[in-house]
Amino acid sequence: MMWIWPRKIMRHVIEEDRAFQELRCKIRKAKLLCPSVESLLVGVRFTGRLSVVVQNGRILKSGYEEGYFTRRQDERMVG
Repeated sequence: MMWIWPRKIMRHVIEEDRAFQELRCKIRKAKLLCPSVESLLVGVRFTGRLSVVVQNGRILKSGYEEGYFTRRQDERMVG
């Protein structure tokens, strides 16, 4: 015997799948940060790791590991 889900449930599953696919695509393309945060990172020449912990669609905590370079370090890398 084959079980047929009501259309409303199927529609919800399809929408949820599309949203997850869009999230995966944005993660792969590194499009997770809003332009203002990206601008701040460029402004301070930040190099390091950003981490975000999400539960049920809400950010529980976030953090970073500093690794931005000073001018002296940059000169050594170029020179």
